[in-house]
Amino acid sequence: MSQALQIKGLTKRFGTLTAVDDISFSVDRGEVLGFLGPNGAGKTTAMRMVTGFLPPTAGTAIVHGFDVTLDPIEVKKRIGYLPEGAPLYEDMTPLELLSFVADVRGVRGTAKREAIKRSAARINIENVMYQPIGTLSKGYKRRVGIAQAILHDPDILILDEPTDGLDPNQKHEVRELINEMAREKAIVISTHLLEEVEVVCTRAIVIAQGRIVADSSPAELEAQSSYHNAVTIRLAQGQAEACRSEIESLADVARVELVPDGSNMVELVAFPSNGKVILEQVNDRLRGSGVGVEQLRVERGRLDEVFRRLTTAA
Repeated sequence: MSQALQIKGLTKRFGTLTAVDDISFSVDRGEVLGFLGPNGAGKTTAMRMVTGFLPPTAGTAIVHGFDVTLDPIEVKKRIGYLPEGAPLYEDMTPLELLSFVADVRGVRGTAKREAIKRSAARINIENVMYQPIGTLSKGYKRRVGIAQAILHDPDILILDEPTDGLDPNQKHEVRELINEMAREKAIVISTHLLEEVEVVCTRAIVIAQGRIVADSSPAELEAQSSYHNAVTIRLAQGQAEACRSEIESLADVARVELVPDGSNMVELVAFPSNGKVILEQVNDRLRGSGVGVEQLRVERGRLDEVFRRLTTAA
């Protein structure tokens, strides 16, 4: 993999407010980086500085050797950017918008026609190319925004909330596209959706109050969860206490929690000591206990729990 993007000491202050506080990281070709944080954490401000739309107070971004503070045009040539909310000219059709973006980027003639055709096909908007953008659904507007971002086949994609407002089918299509493009590009997805990180990202940076509080793979973040390697057992409510008594006596089980589901079924969650693997012990104990179990599964860990801990402790 070759390094595509370097962020060095990036800082943005608005008066006495520090929105982004001395963040540094790099992204390689072939990576999909989830830039994750709660609303107001500084994600969008950071992305605007990286793409040259907002000057940093300090620090910089380097794109294939070009410094965004010194060579903003060269940086923008190499980046495809989907801003927050995907603002579009709603009186234009998608064809007119993509034609306009191609002109701005200096794509002309046959190359322009092929670029428009390719990006429209890739994001599946060919059937609305002649319809005013203002009449399109929110999902289609989002797709048009992504189409303009990939029009010039950039080396780096910066996507701010790319699946915001999309229905489940549309989210799946966009995520499939991101996974496909990731083989040849460096992609940064700014999001507050944990499912986005789980589905498409190879790495996640968590930002809170303008500072980076974690930089790991999704699996490494999940391993920080108290649910990592926990065993969840679904069974009839009438057998819950007997099951709980059996499992709590196991040496590597730290505690067992009962979670009602509003029916005559419940879930017991057996938490391991120090993240140990306890599935085999639990399974063996239940097999000899006579307790009837409907479902038994191992937890990978819960990103939402880790996210809350990291962002509230910052």
